Amino acid sequence: MSHLTRRDFQQQAIGSLLTWSLLETLFNRDAFAQEVKPIASKWLSELNSWSMDLKGKKLEQIQWQEKVEQLYAKVDLPDLLKFLDFDKLAKTVNPKERGELSLRATLPKVEGLPTELVFGHQIFALNKDRSVVPHGHDNMATAFLILKGDFHGRHYDRIEDSTDHMVITPTIDREFGPGGCSTVTDIKDNVHWFKAKSDTAFIFNIHVLSVKPGKTGRVYIDPNGEKISGGRIKARKIDHKEAERLYG
Repeated sequence: MSHLTRRDFQQQAIGSLLTWSLLETLFNRDAFAQEVKPIASKWLSELNSWSMDLKGKKLEQIQWQEKVEQLYAKVDLPDLLKFLDFDKLAKTVNPKERGELSLRATLPKVEGLPTELVFGHQIFALNKDRSVVPHGHDNMATAFLILKGDFHGRHYDRIEDSTDHMVITPTIDREFGPGGCSTVTDIKDNVHWFKAKSDTAFIFNIHVLSVKPGKTGRVYIDPNGEKISGGRIKARKIDHKEAERLYG
C-alpha cells in the first residue's frame, strides 16, 4: 500500500467521503498508508459534527438524513471492499439462525479524530431469508448502507401511536443491492424492515441516540396488520422475541 498517493486514494478509493465503520476496520488491519489517516479522520470528524449538530438542534432531522445519504452515495464500494479484504472477513462470520448478527469493533486512536463520537455503529450479518425485523425508533436517527448481498427493504412513516398499536404508511418498498442506503428519523421513514435475499448479506449501520432529551430505542411491530383508510396500516406492537419468530 506504500505506493498509494493522496490523489489515488481520493479519486479511486472512495470518491469524496468514507463511512466511519469501514474506515475503522481498515485502520485495524493497517490497510492504509500513514498519510491517508489524517484525510480519513477529517471526514469522520465531519460526520461526527453533523450528528452533534443534529443533537444540538443546529441541523434538522431531514437535513441529517439528506447529508448521510449523500455521503453513502459517494462511497466507491468495490474499491473499498478490496481494501477491506472483505471476502476474507465475511468468511469468518457465522450469522444467527434467525434475525441479524451484530458485529462491533473498537476504533483505534487516530490523530485529529474525536476520542468520543456522537454516533454508534455496527455491521449486521444475515443469512438468506433472515431479516432485520420490522421496528420503529424512538428519538433516534439511523442509517443503513448495504455492504454486500441483496435485500428487500421496506420503510414506513409512523403516523400515530397508542399503547398497543402504531399507525404506519408505506413509503419505500424495493430491492437494495450493494451500495444501497436508507435513513431513519422520527420525522421520516421511521419504521424499517430488511430481509436478506442472497445467501449471506451485510449491512453497515450508524445510530445517533437521544436526538432530543427523553427515551430512546426500538419499537417492534407487526406491519401485516389491519389496513385502514388512506393506505394506512394499524400495526400491532410486539416484543423482540415475537418479531424474530414472525419475521426473523
